[in-house]
Amino acid sequence: MNELETFELFIDEAREEDGIEAISLVEFPAIEENFVALSKHKVEFKTVDSEKRVIVGLALVPDKPIYRRSGDKEYNIIFSKETVRKASELYLKRLKLNNATLEHDEQMTSGVSVIESWIVEDPSKDKTALYGLNAVEGAWAVTMKIDNDEVWEDVKSGKYLGLSIEGMFSDRAEDIEEVEANEILDQIKDMLAKEMLESYSDYPQSATNNAKKALKYKKENGSSCGTSVGWTRASQLAGRKPLSRDTIARMASFKRHQQHKDVPYTEGCGGLMWDCWGGTSGIEWAINKLKKIDE
Repeated sequence: MNELETFELFIDEAREEDGIEAISLVEFPAIEENFVALSKHKVEFKTVDSEKRVIVGLALVPDKPIYRRSGDKEYNIIFSKETVRKASELYLKRLKLNNATLEHDEQMTSGVSVIESWIVEDPSKDKTALYGLNAVEGAWAVTMKIDNDEVWEDVKSGKYLGLSIEGMFSDRAEDIEEVEANEILDQIKDMLAKEMLESYSDYPQSATNNAKKALKYKKENGSSCGTSVGWTRASQLAGRKPLSRDTIARMASFKRHQQHKDVPYTEGCGGLMWDCWGGTSGIEWAINKLKKIDE
């Protein structure tokens, strides 16, 4: 059996979208370390027991191969200690502490917050050792408070066993839009299979206008924002090209960047790349269209 190719991912601070967007409670954590739920601990200065609704877990582990698959391509990704530390720092600096999801669902979950975050310096002396988390030097550990009643019941029942990050990273060889996918390979597949795939071009004219506006700005002013994938998407939308189901799915997934959509073109990449993907009208169309296709 051939050894899988491994890609190191890192955070390019010049790319506004790089970094951790949320932490997700999942049944099967990729880092293979379950969190520990802390409940029925006696509260100091009280005489009764109380559920603290607190969990401790590892959000990211350095130098640990994580298996990924994109279509027929299988590979591993890894993060260095430096990247893990930078990811944890940006997560706090950008005030993402209340960003949590369940099984990487598109919608954020309320009542789940990170209340403590640290990098493990000495595994034998770190408090993660008290909970048997088997942390390594450089791992990112977090404590989370679960105030959501439904989520806490699921945690207690064992429905969620670990933590998984959601974020955007770059590859040292070439920028990639998503950790989960090799977008360039997908584009080639789309072109080769275009005549065999059902495609759709009923997206709103406003999505085309948004893409044209972004392309016009780049032509007149130049821009280092985004990747070739984002600009290819803008060209497709501007030219009213038919889109495959996979392309529509990628448009829909871009919704997670909506917090940057109002950034002016002259002040950053957020608004510019949002319009490359069709803007609000284009992305909302993609979300609704994807549901109809899959139904």
